[in-house]
Amino acid sequence: MNRKRFFDLMLSIVIAPICLVMITILAIISILWLHENPFFLSYRAGQKGHLFIIYKLKTMRTLVDQTGALLPDQKRVCFWGNILRASSLDELPQILNVVFGQMSFVGPRPLEVDYLPLYDRQQKRRLLVKPGITGWAQVNGRNTISWQQKFKLDCYYVDYWSIWFDIKILGLTVYKVLVREGVKQDGHVNMPRFTGNDD
Repeated sequence: MNRKRFFDLMLSIVIAPICLVMITILAIISILWLHENPFFLSYRAGQKGHLFIIYKLKTMRTLVDQTGALLPDQKRVCFWGNILRASSLDELPQILNVVFGQMSFVGPRPLEVDYLPLYDRQQKRRLLVKPGITGWAQVNGRNTISWQQKFKLDCYYVDYWSIWFDIKILGLTVYKVLVREGVKQDGHVNMPRFTGNDD
């Protein structure tokens, strides 16, 4: 077992009981507010591009148009969803991904599977480590920076990783969550989609 995995497991043992209680309470509130399954499950690309299912609390209703297509994010996100996003509490279920060994507490954020063929050689280096619940890009702008900046920060993390670097990022994450910095870009509920390096 490497040092990073040991650190993840020890931290999980400490905070998992509190997180599970919080997840249960938040899930019950979500059911009452959304009137549907409170959890969002989605395939993401993990270390070396291996696929896994990420767990999150749902922040948007499943609303569709007459053709069955999902409505825009702005029309589906609700007041409760905005609270979860602003506080990053929707990310709490990912502690299960950490326990299962699919993610780490710190690392590049796991992105959608269809982004994989769009990475250039340098950007693919972010896949050399496990994805994280938080990361260097998340404490340096999160959703308010460009994809190119985000990928450069991810690769910086890959190059200079250490346990102390992880501890620093975790501390900065607590601060950023408390001040609600970098949650979204103006006019967007989510980060705009990555469409490649020619945009």
